[in-house]
Amino acid sequence: MGDLEIKKQGKINSSYLKSLDITDEFILPQYDGQSIVNIPGTIAEKLGVVEFNSSSTLKIKGQIPDEIDQVILILFDALSYHRFQQWCIEEKDLVWNKLLQGGLLAPLTSLCPSTTCAAITSFWTGSPAAQHGIMGYEMWLKEFGITANMIEHKPISYQGGAGNLAMAGFNPETFLPVDSITNSYQSAGIEVHAFQHFAIINSGLSRLFMGDAHRHAINTASDMWISIRELLENSTDQKKYIWAYWDRYDSISHFFGPDSERAKAEFLVFSRIFEESFLNELEPSIRENTLVIFVADHGQITTDRLDPQYQLINHPDFINMLHILPSGENRLAYLHIKPGQMEAVKDYIDITWPNQFLILDSHQAVEAGLFGPGTPHPEINSRIGDLIVAAKGNAYWWWAAKENPLIGRHGGLSSDEMMVPFLAAKL
Repeated sequence: MGDLEIKKQGKINSSYLKSLDITDEFILPQYDGQSIVNIPGTIAEKLGVVEFNSSSTLKIKGQIPDEIDQVILILFDALSYHRFQQWCIEEKDLVWNKLLQGGLLAPLTSLCPSTTCAAITSFWTGSPAAQHGIMGYEMWLKEFGITANMIEHKPISYQGGAGNLAMAGFNPETFLPVDSITNSYQSAGIEVHAFQHFAIINSGLSRLFMGDAHRHAINTASDMWISIRELLENSTDQKKYIWAYWDRYDSISHFFGPDSERAKAEFLVFSRIFEESFLNELEPSIRENTLVIFVADHGQITTDRLDPQYQLINHPDFINMLHILPSGENRLAYLHIKPGQMEAVKDYIDITWPNQFLILDSHQAVEAGLFGPGTPHPEINSRIGDLIVAAKGNAYWWWAAKENPLIGRHGGLSSDEMMVPFLAAKL
């Protein structure tokens, strides 16, 4: 397995980001062919989908196989490239090492922000955050007057199950300005299947982008892989795109850390079940024209959840200079600043957290292409506010009115968060 080949400085159209002091720890998205945003266009090309809403494809070393009738995309939430690489080295018998004998492995960048709701929307639409407009886990929706949790689709202050965004007129099925890949694939005669945990398969987030895809509710990893194997064996007469999403590693990493014993064990168990319940039992005739892709949406970085300097409840003067609490991500925050307070906010950050955050002008960052190419979403400027604050090292901000439970975090621009594995192999 080779070393990282991604450049520290992304290909940015504007001189704005190029002029910044981008340290070695920051990785900018490589939207021109080495980002997860380029995967949907590549899959469409391999499956023969001519009319697709994105012409963006991967440009990586190695040849992704042709003559494909079905693609299985395994999205293993939150797995960094370096962890995948290290664990494959440590565990010689891993199924991924076996698949690599006839496949390829490349490091890709996530997108900005490096977070699930933005990344999965990109996987299902082929567009970057700049176009689809999902700018982070917490997002100010001016049109509804709410700062929303974009995973659960409810106001961020709500801790119970009742009171979702539908009560404010939000409709996930019409919210995005971009089309689902499901429409293009089905028009080309390709079945689209989504396998996710039963708790989220029909969630608001899934309804945001899945369209008319066939949805399969699963519980365990063995349930998922036996179900996918049965689907392939019982329906062999039509091309298929199969989405297999696994979020348990992400959850474990958030609460115990991405390098914890539990996190690695989850990866190893999932890998073994994929091999034993799916790969080893699959009919040989189905293997020939089936491509499997293993990829992550983002990585995670380990932080100190108990450090009081990052708890914004301890910084009331800072909060009082903002219209609303920060939004976005704990490691990529958006600030909506009161009139006349811009320089005071910047000074507070520099003095209180010296060399721990990079401050970006939000509008210039959009123009520079930080959130991707193309025509920006009409509400992008209101959603990301006046300043973007990107964390360095293991810094973060915690502003929620509840105890901070997180050790693993993502959303920022560090290598741990931005670099993910892309493995492609014919079965």
